[in-house]
Amino acid sequence: MTTDRVDDLLAFIDRSPTPYHAVATAVIRLEAAGFERLEESGSWTLAPGDRRYVVRAGGSLAAFEVGTLAPAESGFRVVGAHTDSPNLRVKPLPDVRSQGYRQIAVEPYGGVLLHTWLDRDLSLAGRVTLREGKGTTTRLVDLGRPLLRIPSLAIHLYRELSQEGLKLNAQQHLVPVVGLGDEGTLAELLCAALGEGKGRKKPRPSNVLAWDLMTYDVQPSVRSGSEGEFIHAPRLDNLASSHAGLAALLEAGRGGNAKSTRVVVLYDHEEVGSRSAEGAQGTFLAHLLARIATAAGDDSTEALPRAIASSWMVSADMAHAVHPNYADRHEPGHRPRIGGGPVIKTNSNQSYATNAETAGLFASLCARAGVAHQSFVTRSDLGCGSTIGPISAARLGLRTVDVGNPMLSMHSAREMAGAADVGPMIDVLTELFRDE
Repeated sequence: MTTDRVDDLLAFIDRSPTPYHAVATAVIRLEAAGFERLEESGSWTLAPGDRRYVVRAGGSLAAFEVGTLAPAESGFRVVGAHTDSPNLRVKPLPDVRSQGYRQIAVEPYGGVLLHTWLDRDLSLAGRVTLREGKGTTTRLVDLGRPLLRIPSLAIHLYRELSQEGLKLNAQQHLVPVVGLGDEGTLAELLCAALGEGKGRKKPRPSNVLAWDLMTYDVQPSVRSGSEGEFIHAPRLDNLASSHAGLAALLEAGRGGNAKSTRVVVLYDHEEVGSRSAEGAQGTFLAHLLARIATAAGDDSTEALPRAIASSWMVSADMAHAVHPNYADRHEPGHRPRIGGGPVIKTNSNQSYATNAETAGLFASLCARAGVAHQSFVTRSDLGCGSTIGPISAARLGLRTVDVGNPMLSMHSAREMAGAADVGPMIDVLTELFRDE
């Protein structure tokens, strides 16, 4: 395994408590490698070798490097992933008073494993929209310290727990405690955090207009296991794949240009169905590819369809490793192991976009990279999750394969994956971008 890649992933995750911070962290890396920002509202002119990125709505990002041939001639090589993770998000009117405690009203986002958020040191991060003069401004915020806790009920008051199991009501039992007494509001906490730093003016609570805020566990990401073979971290699903896509784009770029245009797209809102302007069901990637195809020198109506016909996409989202205590929940012949390499995910009902052609293309990339790959099919008597893969394939006609690194504790506040799987996924995606 490559230690620096693992450490780099852990640092990326810890700097990205929200989709907005993940995009900001990615932008720093992209700009350091010579990528320049484009605005969707601007006019684009592109030439071979140009490195550009676009941000939509703060939580979605696309970065690309224009190939030596026009997209209509050589197509696109696309890696897609997502920046959001299941968590607890703050309601618009958050300040709750109960039994002498101050609390923050939250709601679940995505398929949260609710019990994993109990008894953890939580903080808040996201973005805040403020009144500024006659207009508004939106700023990132991270309170960055242990601030909240959702305390469990003591067993002495919950004797039925051992017989009935834990039953949580999201409305009643998941309201974090933030303080004691009646004084203090969330807006005041946000203004204090926004005013920190040299030369920064502390806003007034009355100027706080709205927010997109979410809880996160402040415990840092770590290596674990007897040989350091595991990663314990929040948001592995799917910041690990976002990191792999970005790392591959940057590593491939150091080796020179390719004929095809390289693209990484990182979406927000995958965990809730991608139904947003910046999600995979929106126009972000469709508009991006169309504009690249025309701005790179071919303004004919055939430019994008021709480019799509010779393109393909890797939809990278984490995969289910076999669980040692629940092995029966896996299809017997398809039990991916942590440390066993990238997983090709298949579902005949199209919850995944993989087919024989695209699975073969990915397997050939693995062979070129010297990486073993695994396969996952869900049990026939269990439902199957989905990804951005089928959405992108249907919306654009892109040949798509769904893959991911194996992990445990998916959708927990703190997840588990393999250190040895970090490098191989980056290597395979780098082969995609080499386009040999």
